[in-house]
Amino acid sequence: MKDPDIIFNAIRSKLIDGHEEVSQGKMMSDSGLKYKDKVFAFYHKESMGFRLGPDFDPEQFGLKNFKFLSPLKKKPPLKGWFIIDKLESDTWEALSEKALEFTVTLPEK
Repeated sequence: MKDPDIIFNAIRSKLIDGHEEVSQGKMMSDSGLKYKDKVFAFYHKESMGFRLGPDFDPEQFGLKNFKFLSPLKKKPPLKGWFIIDKLESDTWEALSEKALEFTVTLPEK
């Protein structure tokens, strides 16, 4: 298995170089990717988080090692955000693209 840091850095470079409105961002102090002002993916402790939307079905995508992003102990998980473990890092690039596609559809603030 490749080093998760290397995988994330390659994905980040590819998306920033390939999409004019994608840039480096932060999600809760972790390195991430944003489209305009919206974060759509981030890297945290050898896992990646993706904004895939509430209709995304991780099992239909073939994911087995996922959880929902739940940064606050007393609040429910964030809808549409998924954390994918390094065991499935081979899916990270496709999920990053899918997260970008979803985020592009969101209304601007």
